[in-house]
Amino acid sequence: MKKTFKLKVENKNSDRLLEAIKHEIRKYIKREKRKTLPEDVDFWKFNCKFAKNDEEAKEIDFLDITNCINEAASEGCESFYMEILTSEGIKPKKEVSEDKEETSEEE
Repeated sequence: MKKTFKLKVENKNSDRLLEAIKHEIRKYIKREKRKTLPEDVDFWKFNCKFAKNDEEAKEIDFLDITNCINEAASEGCESFYMEILTSEGIKPKKEVSEDKEETSEEE
C-alpha cells in the first residue's frame, strides 16, 4: 500500500475522517496477514514509511503507525503519505548450548 491520505476534506468531520483512515489501514493489514504463508516463512513482516505533507518518507516501526497518524492530525497537516510493504519474516532458530545438554544427560 502506497497512498497519500488527506486529513482535511471539505464538508467532512476531521475526527471521522481520521478514524476512517485508520480503519482502512487496519483493514489492509488484516487482509495481508490472512494471506497464506510460503513454506519456509514464519510470519509476514511489514516495512513502513511515513511522511507529513510533502516531506521525504522516513522508515517507522510497525507499532508506531497510529502514533504517527495522530501526530500528523494534531499538528494540523493537510495530508500524509503512508507506505506499508509486506515481506517474508523468518524467526531465527534458537541454538541449544552444549552445556545444557551435558547437564541434563548427567542427571
